[in-house]
Amino acid sequence: MDRDKHYFFCGIGGSGMLPLALILKGRGCVVAGSDRMLDQGGATQKFDFLRARGIRLHAQDGSGLTAPEQILVTSTAIEDSVPDVQAARRLGATVTTRAELLAALFNAAPRSIAIGGTSGKSTTTGMIGWILSHAGRDPTVMNGAVMKNFIAPDTPFASAVLGASDLFVSEVDESDGSIALYKPRLAVLTNIALDHKSLDELRALFREFVATATTVVLNLDNDETGTLAAELTPGKTVTFSLSDGAADFRAGALTPTPAGIGFAVTERATDTKAEVSLRVPGEHNVENALAAIGAAHASGVTLQEAASALARFAGLRRRLELVGTAKGVTVIDDFAHNPDKILATLATLHAFPGRLLVLFQPHGFGPLRLMKDTFIDCFAHQLHEDDVLIMPDPVYFGGTVERAVTSQDIVQSVQAHGHAAHTIAERAACGDKLLALARPGDRIVVMGARDDSLALFAAELLARLGR
Repeated sequence: MDRDKHYFFCGIGGSGMLPLALILKGRGCVVAGSDRMLDQGGATQKFDFLRARGIRLHAQDGSGLTAPEQILVTSTAIEDSVPDVQAARRLGATVTTRAELLAALFNAAPRSIAIGGTSGKSTTTGMIGWILSHAGRDPTVMNGAVMKNFIAPDTPFASAVLGASDLFVSEVDESDGSIALYKPRLAVLTNIALDHKSLDELRALFREFVATATTVVLNLDNDETGTLAAELTPGKTVTFSLSDGAADFRAGALTPTPAGIGFAVTERATDTKAEVSLRVPGEHNVENALAAIGAAHASGVTLQEAASALARFAGLRRRLELVGTAKGVTVIDDFAHNPDKILATLATLHAFPGRLLVLFQPHGFGPLRLMKDTFIDCFAHQLHEDDVLIMPDPVYFGGTVERAVTSQDIVQSVQAHGHAAHTIAERAACGDKLLALARPGDRIVVMGARDDSLALFAAELLARLGR
């Protein structure tokens, strides 16, 4: 990567854009950017952090692009009508996507670990990055979420770590098909379930993803990834499971608590055992931890070293994150946005007493249309009798979008199954409803993705409860 290159990120505040911008800046490149949220006056702390890192920010009106030598970086959410894109075209500047740029960096790394899957990939990436760092491997880590272990006073948005070794660990995304760009030495595949694409499309993408790798870490408890494991040569795979004795790493004796979960893990080849005590709750996080242990093993880290690191793993922002408790009501902020993730969150929380007041903000009209039936099935069958579901309109940041399915469609079907459910277009009014319903012992769960302001919304709910 040439240090004298000038990159301009359109949408620099995005969860995939910000860490990549930080990595390039850390490698000596000139980095600038724009963001619609910045123009709207939102997420001020994030943008102040970027400025403090020496990244110059501009309005998203094309004014930041002034020379053909600049390289414009866009995400799939950026349309050609955006002024920054038009300005780059007029200048004859190179335009590339976030995924293309990240893949070029990643594929050039001598030792590369890519983490894919429908659910759990951000947490698994954070776990792998932390284990390798704890073991002295000094990796570069690219994640789509803030990793609490790497937060420091001057790094509150630690979704990237710039390491000095030749190890590059990165979450990779299937939602836009860009996972096909990555050629990892080690591929980790957590699971396959319906999300942004049909299952047939996902199967094809993930099959190609694992085919390029030298070693593949796979989940035997997921039907889809279990099938993939059976197709690959045994020497290429490292498998994990909560129940299958044939797995290379198997967990048992699960001991859940509201704030974490303990388990015993056995390495089949050596019959080595270790006790793991996670500070993040849920059986799904046991699966994530097993995936991370498998990746660490393939990278030369022992089971005992990995278990020791996982005991200190602090989790990720907005992943079943406890915001706080006031007047007997607990507020939880969670990234759950597809049925698989929502099921995991509900199962984890339902393991302990307390009514759930769930605010679910869909992460777009497109995903809502694609997953309408599975969303309905998820809430209709997994909400408990006294739980309440409240849905605002889907998140929308501009651009063209078909609105054939709305939050009302989901709520009406959930109501038809006998559950208390409400749709209120404005999220602020949803907050008023949640607070009016809340009573001691309840847990308010804020769910949704692609919207940084959800975390602020959850914090404000807690503050209002306290008042």
